Amino acid sequence: MAGNQEFDADRAQDFRVVGTRPARPDGMDKVTGKARFGADMNMPGQLIGKILRSPHPHARIKSIDASEALAMPGVKAVVTAEDFNADAKDRDVLTNIMARDKALYEGHAVAAVAATSRIKAQQALKRIKVNYEILPHVTDVDAAMQPDAPILHDDMFTQGLDEKPAKPSNINARHEFGHGDVEKGFAQADIVIERDFKTAATHQGYIEPHACVANVGADGMSELWVCTQGHFHVRSQCASLLGMDVSRLRVTASEIGGGFGGKTTVFIEPVALALSRKAGRPVKLVMTREEVFKASGPTASSSMRVKIGVKKDGTITAGEASLNYQGGAFPGAPADFGAMSAFACYDLENVKAVAFDVVTNRPKGAAYRAPGAPMSVFAVESVVDELAKEIGMDPFDLRLKNAARDGSKSSYGPKFGKIGLVACLEAAKAHPHYAAPLGPNQGRGVASGFWFNFGGETCSNLNVNEDGTITLAVGTPDIGGSRASMCIMVAEELEVPYERVRAIVADTSALGFNDTTEGSRVTFSSGMALIKAARKAKEEMCKRAAMMWDIPAEAVYWAEGAAHPSGPNAGDFEPMTIEEIAGSAAKTGGPIAGHHEYNADGAGVSFGTHIVDTEVDPETGYVKILRYTVVQDAGKAIHPDYVEGQFQGGAVQGIGWALNEEYIYGEDGRLQNATFLDYRLPVASDLPMIDTVIVEVPNPGHPYGVRGVGETGIVPPLAALANSVSAAAGVRLTDLPMSPPKVLKAIGATKLAAE
Repeated sequence: MAGNQEFDADRAQDFRVVGTRPARPDGMDKVTGKARFGADMNMPGQLIGKILRSPHPHARIKSIDASEALAMPGVKAVVTAEDFNADAKDRDVLTNIMARDKALYEGHAVAAVAATSRIKAQQALKRIKVNYEILPHVTDVDAAMQPDAPILHDDMFTQGLDEKPAKPSNINARHEFGHGDVEKGFAQADIVIERDFKTAATHQGYIEPHACVANVGADGMSELWVCTQGHFHVRSQCASLLGMDVSRLRVTASEIGGGFGGKTTVFIEPVALALSRKAGRPVKLVMTREEVFKASGPTASSSMRVKIGVKKDGTITAGEASLNYQGGAFPGAPADFGAMSAFACYDLENVKAVAFDVVTNRPKGAAYRAPGAPMSVFAVESVVDELAKEIGMDPFDLRLKNAARDGSKSSYGPKFGKIGLVACLEAAKAHPHYAAPLGPNQGRGVASGFWFNFGGETCSNLNVNEDGTITLAVGTPDIGGSRASMCIMVAEELEVPYERVRAIVADTSALGFNDTTEGSRVTFSSGMALIKAARKAKEEMCKRAAMMWDIPAEAVYWAEGAAHPSGPNAGDFEPMTIEEIAGSAAKTGGPIAGHHEYNADGAGVSFGTHIVDTEVDPETGYVKILRYTVVQDAGKAIHPDYVEGQFQGGAVQGIGWALNEEYIYGEDGRLQNATFLDYRLPVASDLPMIDTVIVEVPNPGHPYGVRGVGETGIVPPLAALANSVSAAAGVRLTDLPMSPPKVLKAIGATKLAAE
């Protein structure tokens, strides 16, 4: 009865609820304003917290004097680095949430106050005197790698080398992946192309700023309400940073107004807790938009070189990449993921990717949908596009000839299992979009992309209520429609209507540990946990029915939302519905529930292919997107609306990254565009309707074939757009974003060269 976690092809042919498109359970609350987000929480007697941030990109903190602030009426607490646990497990997070010896970027927190009003808190910040010794700074990744660059951390010696360097540097680590002999491969090639590429740092652009309310009681028992992608992770980090027992901190996740990886770590939550502990009252802390840009994690910027060799018949003989990623003032740029993803779409005999994790005087980076992959794939897919043109081969045919397939040895090591890249490429090539005619100054670009997906620690509960309805408790915040997907899978498993199942995101006191909502893991891992919990509940309900019928439990099976005797020999009984079984639960043993906890594996990797048409105005450099199509393998689309939304959302964010979005730093090391007025996100008028094609190559590691879809969608757009714009402009664009001035400059340079 319990079954296993492998894909069941026979069962998949008879899905009743999986693959349907019911209304989202949180939709009404969100459109009516009833949903409670991070800043919607208030506690009686709460104070307002504000953070003092460094105006300098790099400065030694010689002293902090908060006496004048503390003397002000209404100011109840001031905290600095001394109020946190110096022995916390994650030293970088500790130093990021409150600067200790040095401020490492403009916006780095140096102190915080709690006062009875926002105005009083802001006034108190002005009374805190900080004595800085200004130090040289560096914000560019290539400049930070130079021997004479200002050093951020005196104890940083590059990891991943054969020998420990004699001197510290800003290079935290070197990562290398690959196999074969690339030099031998290049010697076999008829054509070799080598190019340099750059991408700018971009922000996730979530509409809801970071917000939280913290309350530390007199007995040390603490509560935290927060907008986050992972409240269990918030609990672990905050407890460590404040020297608390994890059991004394209860964290509740609010609804979340966007995250995309940017709300997977802590920035202000430990500060609010420290202020509450010191003041003895609840403290509410909400970031301004400027603080979000200057002090919460954007993605990395990169500087890359890619070299690929190909034979005239289209066989890629070798691929090599050197990737430099900066992730802000602390280690952790996704350089390793970039190196692993760069050539993942190809089955190559000779491949090598080397990546460097570099620190600069910028805010500590955070994940942004498939961290690291969009940059390296942009570089690789751009060169692949050039090679296709050089040998006169259709870009899809070149990719299909060299595509990774079931059993291929990946560029980062393991062999692939069952994967859907070829299916995506074939579906994209056959799509009407690819055959549509183009006009003057228009170009078409294609690109493929990859993401790993993972499972992680997961714990879920299922309760059968006395009226036969089902309540689910999950520990993974819903950032992409996961509550609906959970309800669909449980309804499928129990064979009951979707409307009879309801899911909640439980707080940290109600469930065992759950990993963060990231890595495209939730529908896979929480879904599988609930499928297993549902199967346990079915077993129990069959036992209860058997008890009432006075027959062996083995003689009962579950179908169509009811227990059935297995045949005439088991007895002549009418099927007993879930409502009847639940209504009699008190007489047959008590509440009926299912529970499952595990460390999920078998997530199954994900591939996608995008097609985009653009038109370039040769007079202004403006890029107009004419048409966009996303083709991606979902394994099995549990709720197709959500899957399509993830595809479209990834494409839109990739469009912004490719065409407009970037962190702009001046020579003074300060961010120049820290508002949505100056940081150019794409809006509806910038975009066409985005077509989607859901490919379903089932993941063998999930009973319903699920693969995560949240991240792969942002990987191909940078390259697809670069290939399209390059074709439309008649010049190869290698520096993102491709803003009008850059495009116009490239067109002008080409004209000058031609003259």
